[in-house]
Amino acid sequence: MSSSNSSSDTPSVSVVVIAYNDAGLVGEAVSSALAQGPVVAEVIAVDDASSDATARVLEELAAAHPRLKVIHRTENSGGCGTPRNDGIAAATSPYVLFLDSDDVLPPGAADALVRAAEEHRAPVTVGACVRRELPEGRDVPWMPGLYTPGEVVERPADRPELVRDTLCVNKLYERSFLEKHGIRFPDGRFVYEDFVFTSRVLAAAPRIAVVGDLVYVWHVRRSAAQVSISLDRKDIGNWRSRVEAHRTASRTLAAASPELGHACQVKFLDYDLRMYLRELGKDPGYRAAWWTLTRDYLAGFDAADLDAAPARARWTARVLLASPAPPGDVERLMTGLAAEPARLLPPYACGPAGEPVWSEELPVPLDGLDALPASGLPLTVDARPAGGAAVQLRVRELYGRLAQARPQTVRLSFLPRAGGEPVQVRPVELRPAADGDGWSAEVPFRLASLAAEGRRRGLRGMQAWDVRAAVDCADGSSAVTSLRPLGGLLRRRALPSSRYGVLLAQPYRTASGALALRLAPGAGGALTFVRNRLDRARTRRSRQSTGEKA
Repeated sequence: MSSSNSSSDTPSVSVVVIAYNDAGLVGEAVSSALAQGPVVAEVIAVDDASSDATARVLEELAAAHPRLKVIHRTENSGGCGTPRNDGIAAATSPYVLFLDSDDVLPPGAADALVRAAEEHRAPVTVGACVRRELPEGRDVPWMPGLYTPGEVVERPADRPELVRDTLCVNKLYERSFLEKHGIRFPDGRFVYEDFVFTSRVLAAAPRIAVVGDLVYVWHVRRSAAQVSISLDRKDIGNWRSRVEAHRTASRTLAAASPELGHACQVKFLDYDLRMYLRELGKDPGYRAAWWTLTRDYLAGFDAADLDAAPARARWTARVLLASPAPPGDVERLMTGLAAEPARLLPPYACGPAGEPVWSEELPVPLDGLDALPASGLPLTVDARPAGGAAVQLRVRELYGRLAQARPQTVRLSFLPRAGGEPVQVRPVELRPAADGDGWSAEVPFRLASLAAEGRRRGLRGMQAWDVRAAVDCADGSSAVTSLRPLGGLLRRRALPSSRYGVLLAQPYRTASGALALRLAPGAGGALTFVRNRLDRARTRRSRQSTGEKA
């Protein structure tokens, strides 16, 4: 294809939209595809035998928009792969783009992808994607830093870390490339079908062009009565499906490229395993089943794959392999090594020769700890109330490794969960702790000033902040971690404020055990605070009534 044809006036793309029982949202998805302009030659909507009004909504749209073609399946496929395959089979344009019925394409996405595909003669072109948390509208970038805008990857094996991006929806595919290599999604009820499709694409070794444009908005509705398949983790079946999808993808990649197969295994250890471990929950039955399934799967990993994983993932996998059942300190894994950033929580045990080990009960060596730079240490920083507007921080020593870097100061920063730059607090000097275990400092915690900064940045109603601590050392290094709330730090407070009248503050513990903060300045913020609490309570009751784990 010639780059001279790279024009938004050339119909080049078939957008395949899949839908099942999504009458309320599919119209927005289809409209976002039609709004891409003339570069989209056709939108193919595949209704997977919906039982609601999805078919009627699509037919009404098709009557008004000639570019929209509707395929009605007579039997539900049980997954996303089959309807996408139907869409590929019906497509007539040079390029194919995928869209789910509850997501949207941002303006200009198709045009940006086509221009790069034709300029670089790339069978695959990828752009930026965000996960948009609804209803608050917070955008979380998908795989930030993985791609460099403007780059062209000649062979995926040259960039094996690309296996981390398992999405199919943030990419444009040359249809002839898919046909030549027979690339399709797994049919039927195959959860995480993206994993397998993407592995087949990478195994075919396409040139990949990268654009910096935002090309996909992935809507995340955690409070929905029926959550998406990837969020529906109420039983062990979801994890089993993910493991099987990863197993298939890994074999596909390894057969095509040892580098890609190895990278896929390492990705599982550092991403999938840690993500599910963070959300393991407290149900003993689920914990036991998850542990057994995971341990059996990890037993088939090569030693080289374990050795290549980052320390936090390597230690986690080896603890799993060393224990037939969840150990008594499994919470240390869940809220420590599985957290982001990772933390190695005390107590700190040593082996016969004084070497760092996981625990006395499970003396798994914490190999490589001595080689980690100070900036990569999985530090633990404890936070307790200090009275007044301050918190007492304790930076825990880590087998003497931190002392080598000579900690000097600690800085708090507050990251708005709605997105944006962190609010930094001036550094405070660290002093050796009175009991000799680490260093401590009393740090101002001026919530009214933080709320005012949030308002200045346009945060309205209730504000949500993640709290981080940076430990700056004499050797020039800096280690950043979250805070572990202890004592009475999580008590809700109603603070008098000359600026707002009243400021409601709710410190809370995240799923990974880290300190976060909700602030509700003034009457409007308080109302939002109460409304959100009621919404969360209703969601929990709804999930409990349907057997879904909250």
